[in-house]
Amino acid sequence: MVEKKGKIVAVCTSKKKSIRKKNVNRGELKENFGLVNDAHGDPCTHRQVSLLALESIQKMQALGLKVGPGDFAENLTTEGIDLLSLPIGTLISAGDTALLEVTQIGKECHTPCAIYYQAGRCVMPEEGIFVRVLKGGMVQVGDEIRAEVND
Repeated sequence: MVEKKGKIVAVCTSKKKSIRKKNVNRGELKENFGLVNDAHGDPCTHRQVSLLALESIQKMQALGLKVGPGDFAENLTTEGIDLLSLPIGTLISAGDTALLEVTQIGKECHTPCAIYYQAGRCVMPEEGIFVRVLKGGMVQVGDEIRAEVND
């Protein structure tokens, strides 16, 4: 087993789906629900929380876009951990107590978002991952995020 570590650089929420999220710096991950006060929280989905790496956002910034954490509608923006290397089923620890399970890598966009219209592409469908919350807890900017994967 190899431990992969990174940190949370933004905790983002929105009241409606399909819009950019705002970095609120800290939030509560609720078991079998998602991020409290976010429109995507739902006990009936496997996509309760979305994660996107800051490194993916920086690719879009290199194209000249003025984007940052939350602009791709992700809940948790991470840094230093290769999210795409985490297979489905991987357990992720976030903050002091939260436990997440990777349920989906990438997604299909049926309706292009505002970022797609600005850049001609969006990184969330290609490089975002989705998790469900197995154990809740508070998370905030600066918290460590850890995953163990088979090498």
